[in-house]
Amino acid sequence: MQGVFADVASRLPFRTDAWVILPDHMHVVWTLPEGDSDYSTRWAMIKKDLTRHLRSLVDADAASTISRVHHRDGTVWQRRFWEHQIRDEPDYRTHLDYIHFNPVKHGLARSPKDWQCSSFHKWVALEAYEENWGSDGAIDLPQNTGRE
Repeated sequence: MQGVFADVASRLPFRTDAWVILPDHMHVVWTLPEGDSDYSTRWAMIKKDLTRHLRSLVDADAASTISRVHHRDGTVWQRRFWEHQIRDEPDYRTHLDYIHFNPVKHGLARSPKDWQCSSFHKWVALEAYEENWGSDGAIDLPQNTGRE
């Protein structure tokens, strides 16, 4: 996945600040160049390139559903995505917390440190989080941070 993101970023620059991949969805925080707000083209390029890579790993026919066929959806991506423009530093931090706590929220891990498909470990190395942050499940996140 990192190769796909890096390839797209070489064509349409952005920086991936935080990310988490779960079995049925993913969250990312990007920083785009000043004056650029074109999330849609970047997502379209990432979806296209990543789908090409994943098709060799996934039985596309087995993952099809009547709804996906009817809406001409692929087996990997939903038709839509949700975007949010970060307003300020507290909003940025709230979204980092939301992303990194997401595997715990969905019952996939007991602690953010237990989920390997996440930028949490990078942020721990940068000393932005304690390694055991979120382990007790007692973090306070606003209800309107994401759509799931």
